Amino acid sequence: MVDVLDPGNLSGTQKAAIFLMAMGEEYATAVFEKMTEQEIAEIAFEMSKVEHITPEMLKAVSMDFVEKFEGESKMIVEGDSFIKNVVTKTLKENEAKAILEDLEKKKQDKPFIWSRNVNVGTLAGYVEGEHPQTIAMILAHMPSEISSEIIMSLPDEQKGDIALRIARLGQISEDVVRDVDRALKLELSGAVGPGGKAGGLEVLVDIINGVDKSTEDSVMEYVEEDDAEMANEIRNLMFVFEDLTNIDDTAMREILKKVEGQQLTYALKTATEEMKDKIFSNLSQRAGEMLKDDLEAMGPVRLAEVEEAQQAVVRAAKELEADGTITLGKGKDDVLV
Repeated sequence: MVDVLDPGNLSGTQKAAIFLMAMGEEYATAVFEKMTEQEIAEIAFEMSKVEHITPEMLKAVSMDFVEKFEGESKMIVEGDSFIKNVVTKTLKENEAKAILEDLEKKKQDKPFIWSRNVNVGTLAGYVEGEHPQTIAMILAHMPSEISSEIIMSLPDEQKGDIALRIARLGQISEDVVRDVDRALKLELSGAVGPGGKAGGLEVLVDIINGVDKSTEDSVMEYVEEDDAEMANEIRNLMFVFEDLTNIDDTAMREILKKVEGQQLTYALKTATEEMKDKIFSNLSQRAGEMLKDDLEAMGPVRLAEVEEAQQAVVRAAKELEADGTITLGKGKDDVLV
C-alpha cells in the first residue's frame, strides 16, 4: 500500500477518500448510502491505499472544499464550522490552528468570489447602476468569467469606457475593495449565499477573452480611438483559439479532455488547416475519425455558435493554465478567429 500521497497532486476521488476517512466511519457510511456502487468501489479503492492522513493532505482537501463552497451563503456558515470540527478532531491543537489560519487567509484573499453563485442577470442589474469607476473596480476583482458576462450586458456606449478604466485601474485600497464587496453582497443577500488588487491590461484581457465577438469589437474600437498603443498591447496579450497551434502536444491533449465533442466540432468549423491538424494529431485514431465524420455531416452553423465553441475551448485551456496543469503562450495581434 501507498504510505503517503502527494498533497499537491490529489485526484478528486483521493480527496473524497481522505475527507471521508477523516470524518469517521459513521459519517462515511451515511455518505456511501447516497452513492452508486461504482462510486463506492472507486472511493473504497483509494481508501485502501491510505495508511496515514498527514496534515498536508488534510489541508489540501480542506482548502479545496472552501474554494468550491465558500460562495454559497448557507455553506459559508455551516462549512466553516464543519471544517473546524474535522480539523480540530483529526489533528493536534497547533497543527489544526495553523491549517485553520491558512484557510481563513485564503478565503479573505478572494473578494467577490461569491459572485459565481449569483444569477448574472441579477448581478449585472445591480452593478450597472454604479459609477463607471466603481463598475471598473468591481469587474477587475470579480472572476473574469463573471466580468465577461457582465460587460457583455452593458450598453454598447459604456463597454469601451469601462474597459479603459479597468486597463488604467491602479492599486485599490484593501479597505475600499472589502467595503464595496460587503455592500454589494448585502444588496444581493437574497440572491447569494475579501487584498485589493490592481486592474490593468492583463485583467482586462482576461475579461475580453470571455466576451462575445461583438462586445470585443466594441471594446477594441473604443480603446483604439482613445489609445492606439494600448489597443496594440491588448491584442498582443490576448489569447485566441488559433493560438492553440503554438502549444505543445501534451497540453493540447489535456485541453481536449475538458472539451465536449459537440463544442470541438463547432469550434473546428472555421478553423485553419493548421489548427485542425493540431487537433487531429492529438486525438486517437477512432476519435479523430468520428470528429471528421461529424464535421463532414455538419450543415450551416451560425457564426456566433462557432465563436462560442472556440471561446469554450480557450476557457478550458485557461482554466488548466490557472491550476498549473499546462502553460499557454500569448496571443498574436495578426491572428483572427
